Amino acid sequence: MAVVKGCELPDNLLYDVENNIWYDDLGDGTVRVGMTAVAVAMAGQLVAFTPKKVGRSVKPGKSCATIESGKWVGPAKLAIGGEVVAVNEDLAGSPDTANDDPYGAGWLVVFRPDDWDGGKGGLTPGSEVAAPYEAKMDADGFDGCA
Repeated sequence: MAVVKGCELPDNLLYDVENNIWYDDLGDGTVRVGMTAVAVAMAGQLVAFTPKKVGRSVKPGKSCATIESGKWVGPAKLAIGGEVVAVNEDLAGSPDTANDDPYGAGWLVVFRPDDWDGGKGGLTPGSEVAAPYEAKMDADGFDGCA
């Protein structure tokens, strides 16, 4: 597992570093996504999670959910388009779960990508994510996870 400035980034995931989103291929044609430890540390305590509804189509670069914290409101953008097939209802009821467990119980949505094989090449494997994340954190002036 890569640890960059105190932020954990598991090796088994793929990352959209620019948007602070992780991707986990579930092996059945669907992919689970969530916010990285970097994202939740930067956002602070999450207070609201509003996902797109199951069945909704999301275009590449568009939001699968809106996340709100005490100091930030913004989209969770998918790098690859597809259809939302499941949402984390538990997270909707307790958004701060993502702060405590961003790679487990804090997942956002599961989607069926339109072109996973074509799109995943634009994501960074966990084994290669340390240097790009360190550069992004430096560029953003982010000191790291507490």
